[in-house]
Amino acid sequence: MFTGALLAFVCILGTTTVAADDAVKKNAGPLTVTPSGQFRGSWMESRRGRRFQAYRGIRYAEPPVGELRFQPPKPILTYSGEVDATEDGPACPQHAPPGYPVDEDCLTINVYTPHNNSSSKPLPVIFFIHAGGFYSMSGRSDIAGPHYLLDRDVVLVTINYRLASLGFLSLGNKLAPGNNGFKDQVMALRWVQRNIASFGGDPHLVTIAGCSAGSLSVMLHMISPMTKGLFHRGISMSGSPFAKALIPAVQSDLALKQARVSHCPEDNTTALYHCLKPKPWKEVSGSLLGFYEFGYDPLRLWHPVIEKDFGQERYLVEEPMDSLREGRARTVPYIVSQTSDEFFWKAFTILKNKTLLDPMNSEWNRIAPISFILPRNETSDRLARIKQAYLGGHKLVNDETSTRGLGKLYGDSITGFPVHRLANLMCRHSKHPVYYYEFAYVGNHSHYEDSTTKKPLYAAHHDDLIYLFSLSYRYPMIDVSDSHDSKMVDKMTAIWYNFARYGDPNPRDDTPELSSVTWPTMKPGQRNYLRLGQEFSVHQNLSEDRFKLWDELYPIVY
Repeated sequence: MFTGALLAFVCILGTTTVAADDAVKKNAGPLTVTPSGQFRGSWMESRRGRRFQAYRGIRYAEPPVGELRFQPPKPILTYSGEVDATEDGPACPQHAPPGYPVDEDCLTINVYTPHNNSSSKPLPVIFFIHAGGFYSMSGRSDIAGPHYLLDRDVVLVTINYRLASLGFLSLGNKLAPGNNGFKDQVMALRWVQRNIASFGGDPHLVTIAGCSAGSLSVMLHMISPMTKGLFHRGISMSGSPFAKALIPAVQSDLALKQARVSHCPEDNTTALYHCLKPKPWKEVSGSLLGFYEFGYDPLRLWHPVIEKDFGQERYLVEEPMDSLREGRARTVPYIVSQTSDEFFWKAFTILKNKTLLDPMNSEWNRIAPISFILPRNETSDRLARIKQAYLGGHKLVNDETSTRGLGKLYGDSITGFPVHRLANLMCRHSKHPVYYYEFAYVGNHSHYEDSTTKKPLYAAHHDDLIYLFSLSYRYPMIDVSDSHDSKMVDKMTAIWYNFARYGDPNPRDDTPELSSVTWPTMKPGQRNYLRLGQEFSVHQNLSEDRFKLWDELYPIVY
């Protein structure tokens, strides 16, 4: 889109800029001129000391405020004057620590590009869609920091998209058909097509990558009619839209919850819409706790909907599983993954809290569908089979057996089985290679660490991100050394670089870190996966002994 008009990559150092005074000249960051406008960035330094350019906080769409709240994103096609892209924009509305930058005017994009491109060709682009369950996190540099990946010859793009009800309110009518958070992502991808060549990136070599909610988004972009031609590879980490139930046309349950916590009409969707539209964003986004039904469950709240046709540009028009099986998906080379222990930590939050443990035991048939994201009308027979398989049918107690069983149940139900289903559908119906991995490495840090020892226990949900992005909001930088953590950063970034460039993560001459790795594709009759521990090794049939139960309880035609 508009690629013929893309301008050459321009980098103007401070001493050559037309600045008002010598001080500005000396300190000015790089300037890039694109078909849409001029962007003044800043300099950063990678983990290995490589200087790179950072352009942060660029609005890719008009602020979704006022009359644009609950509306599809409105693109910004041109910018007047020089855009200050030296600092991150705020995260989209969510629960955040006091003082953390959050605002409804949040639709921004960050672009990071090497200063000295060692290749004479445009670089592959990695477009990262952040995690957070569609109600938290962002693409800011403290959460998706570029310092590891920019040791590679890639252009990295990170984005914000609207979250929770502000991004995913679905009333099933013309006012709010749904999916605006996904449409924000599409708008950012279109911005990349218009502008990325000027930052040294190849608009014909875009890899979309995401974790958790971002992972689910990547798969759906292969289905959506809105994304044709916008990307060429995909990486889905620990997230899948293919679970135990089909995707609905409306999220009426969440709309009703929002109505209740916001004191809006519950019996009229038009009245609800007009009640929510003028409310302060802090009031709307601050209502998250009112959506939980048991402790902090369900972990997954908002999800995509199949939009009814009201004349709008629709993000999803049919059940994604049908699109894939019937050959209407635009598949691309694909990496799919899950971690070995995903949501194991949820077991601790239940077993160590008597106010949660007792009702989970006494009201299993009511609470299990909430906590494990099952159909709310689930039969007692199915729930008993699940309890027998993971807990031996026994009462939960705060011991090691219950901890491991309940932890595996949380992980398998929320992430493991849906990802299993995704990988198995893709390897059967995609025309392109599918690579599957299990992240089992336990390093010095984790998204869940033992409360006493402050040490990681297992490979948790999101833990592979620790070795791809600098996560300064939580962890120190992993320095270059002979440590296993340092080597894992080198291996993970090499995998992403190879895949973004070649569509194949296997080793090349310029990625010696992977010289001992042979990663076969996944096929229906040979379901290979790569296990990423301190050493990498190839195995088959990832956790299928456990997932067999789920396939029996929730059968589909693969």
